[in-house]
Amino acid sequence: MSKSKGKTALVTGAGRRLGREISLGLAKAGYNIVVNFLQSEGAADKTAEDIRALGREAMVYGADVSNSDQVHGMIKKSLDRFGGIDLLVNNASIFSFMPMEKLTESVWDKTLDTNLKGTFLCSQEIGQHMLNRKSGVIINIASLGGVKPWASETPYCVSKAGVIMLTKCFAKGLAPHVRVNAIAPGFIDMPDPILDRVLPRMPVDKIPLKRYAAPEEVVDLVVYLATKGEYVTGQVFLIDGGRSLMS
Repeated sequence: MSKSKGKTALVTGAGRRLGREISLGLAKAGYNIVVNFLQSEGAADKTAEDIRALGREAMVYGADVSNSDQVHGMIKKSLDRFGGIDLLVNNASIFSFMPMEKLTESVWDKTLDTNLKGTFLCSQEIGQHMLNRKSGVIINIASLGGVKPWASETPYCVSKAGVIMLTKCFAKGLAPHVRVNAIAPGFIDMPDPILDRVLPRMPVDKIPLKRYAAPEEVVDLVVYLATKGEYVTGQVFLIDGGRSLMS
């Protein structure tokens, strides 16, 4: 039994961008939220404040998901506070736009550690907790880059391809009590002053549906998989407007 009324979701990278939108969407669906962050503490506090304004509970916890000790500490604190974790959303991710000839070992290691190892560490420990309870859902945020090669984002693409296979392996290993799925967004309409300076924007005429995704279109699928998709596991859902169909 949870110590707090309602179910609890832990969302990694929840302070900004898609992680924030997912956290708010889940709060509206009735979840209390563990708001994980690494560097964006102020943004995480604002996310938590907005969650509480929706009538749900929120706990902010700073942890590097690529560090097993920090992951363990975060999960322990979450269980102490809420009594259980019903949903894990592995959203924490880093991105670098770097031509192959300039790619460094440190960028490679940091990207794979955060995007893939972090997903593994959180899923392994929380997955065991869910198995013990015989109930739980894990949703991994992959990417269109996990199925289409982008030469200037090689570490990111490789990490997200790994997340896709990790999703399938964990879905098989944690069945029948825990469902594990992945969402692979394409280009989302979320302007970012930092990313927009370094990342070229995909022209919409190269997307069959001629637009970017709205954040809520991804959030709606997260909520569906968490609350309704009871016969769905091991699947990867592309939300890309058909971009994966193009060369």
